[in-house]
Amino acid sequence: MQDLKSVRVFLEVARLQSFAAAAKSLRMTPATVTRIVAKLEEDLGQQILLRTTRQVSLTSTGALVAARYRPLVEAFDKVEQDLEREIQPHRGRLSINAPMSFGLRIMPRFVESFRLAYPNVDLNIRLTDRLVDIVSESCDLAIRVSSAPTDKSTIWRKICEVPMQIVAAPSLFDSHPIPRTPEDLNQDICLSYGVEDIPEVWRFEKGALKRPFTAGRSIHTNNGDLLYQFARSGAGMVMLPEFHVARGITSGEVIQVLEDWSLPPLWLSLFYPPYEALPPLVATFTDFFEAYLKDLDGFEF
Repeated sequence: MQDLKSVRVFLEVARLQSFAAAAKSLRMTPATVTRIVAKLEEDLGQQILLRTTRQVSLTSTGALVAARYRPLVEAFDKVEQDLEREIQPHRGRLSINAPMSFGLRIMPRFVESFRLAYPNVDLNIRLTDRLVDIVSESCDLAIRVSSAPTDKSTIWRKICEVPMQIVAAPSLFDSHPIPRTPEDLNQDICLSYGVEDIPEVWRFEKGALKRPFTAGRSIHTNNGDLLYQFARSGAGMVMLPEFHVARGITSGEVIQVLEDWSLPPLWLSLFYPPYEALPPLVATFTDFFEAYLKDLDGFEF
């Protein structure tokens, strides 16, 4: 471990090309950094850094040492993180993926609460509406608002259902009739959400009646917040999760359309790599996340 420390110091000096900057980064004194690197050179029997009054650079031997040691140190750190996550439920680092719009609404306040409860857990949060390959992208868990999952290679945990609603600005109906049934919908003013350039299908239900409707392509986007802004401005009707539109309906900037027809809800889920059992730290996050959402006032995030 002592040898690893000296290698870490050397790699930081090489990265920053400065003993003083490395000392600051490592929270050491410049003299300590200089002494550690000098001892490493003595042990190796080779000079690995060139020092001038203006800069520090690698010798050819130093470049070889850095190239060989850097991936080993990174691999060691990864093993330490994995073991910490496997063993300790309240300490370590988690990599989390969440949808863009949901993440922007929920994660700031959620993370604040989570960090108060678990100050020794570090979070790496990435937002994307794309369904990530959770195994190849080294993600500990992902939050998703989606249709019921069909992927059999991962583990899914349904947290709750997310109601869907059709909304539009009141001003839209100054120039277009308000639809009373799905058959009354005008495709040209029904805007689509989707990650790929494929029109969205709205699946209306009323009792035993089922009425699928394909929205238009006049405006198509992969971001729910942008789609809501289009609706708010009077550009058309949109189908969005309730958490997107609840405040707008309350304030009157949008109104619900076809209220007496229902739409299949989405799932708010957590999904994981194919663990044999949830690592303690992942289980801690999962339990806190589920409890936090249950304490919220509906979906008005």
